[in-house]
Amino acid sequence: MYIKRQKTRCITLGNTHIGGRYPILVQSMTNTKTVDTSATVQQIKQLEEVGCQAVRIAVPDMESAKVISEIKKQISIPLIADIHFDFKLAIESIDQGVDGLRINPGNIGSKVKIRRVIAKAKDYNIPIRVGVNCGSLSKEHYNKYGITPIALVESALEHVAILEAENFYEIKISVKGSSVPLTIDAYRLLSKKVSYPLHIGVTEAGTWRRGTVFSSIGIGLLLAEGIGDTIRVSLTDSPIQEVLVGIDILKSLGLRKGLEIVSCPTCGRSEIDLVSLTKAVEEQLIDYKDKDIIVAIMGCVVNGPGEARAADFGIAGGKNKGLLFCKGEVIKSVAEDKLVEELIAIIKNNVQLL
Repeated sequence: MYIKRQKTRCITLGNTHIGGRYPILVQSMTNTKTVDTSATVQQIKQLEEVGCQAVRIAVPDMESAKVISEIKKQISIPLIADIHFDFKLAIESIDQGVDGLRINPGNIGSKVKIRRVIAKAKDYNIPIRVGVNCGSLSKEHYNKYGITPIALVESALEHVAILEAENFYEIKISVKGSSVPLTIDAYRLLSKKVSYPLHIGVTEAGTWRRGTVFSSIGIGLLLAEGIGDTIRVSLTDSPIQEVLVGIDILKSLGLRKGLEIVSCPTCGRSEIDLVSLTKAVEEQLIDYKDKDIIVAIMGCVVNGPGEARAADFGIAGGKNKGLLFCKGEVIKSVAEDKLVEELIAIIKNNVQLL
């Protein structure tokens, strides 16, 4: 399936770009206390390792804002400050070297305060994300429209207009809701009205299982329609899981290349421990996540040989053993307890040749 992305303006975030022709960016947010710089840096580095391309931190107080420069020294990906209620935190974050701001204009204060933030952002060429969600609608928009797509969009556009009035255009926008249909409709409406890059996601999506389902449907549908330049999967779980799910959503739509592990559902025909086998292969190939290869791990003889043969590397299970494949050719038959070891060895020996 070829997805034609909607054309958007390109903005710069630290050492990377969002929008335009650039690939869709995967973001997450730390769940550490920002003032605990050691824990925050450690988590950001873990996020970098699994493919996170930009990270947001909470800045609830001035103490948190003042440690941004220390965090920045130790990480490689762009850092975004999440600001609510106090415009002075945004200004201090910029002074400390943050790469981007996420502001919820509905709670940042008067237009005078917002303009001060804009002026500072212009001086440092810092992009601003106008982030609106159902919990941050102004009374005016809530009373006029209720919690609806048009309320989210009009609220966002009202605040974008404030930025534009100051000749500020380094903007990206989000209009998230916890309802998947509402979120999809809001982004569809917004995408028709602006050319700014859009940050998409389903807010408050829930725990790992529920949040993965809600985010995959909401983000996936929008991406399939060409909407979205950067994504965040919001989970009540580790930020690491957010990034992994986000990357898998992009891979499923052909919007990102990299390692794909194809495995069949277990059934009564399987005569090997397919669940443990697949998990072990995933763990062993963590360093190959950016390699554009497909590994098939199949449990029985019904579809196993065909799927394994079609992949770059594969296992087709049999009774307490399995056949190992490389580019469509059977390499050898191996006992179950040696399958992972032998498969990984074949991949390491041949991956550079593909």
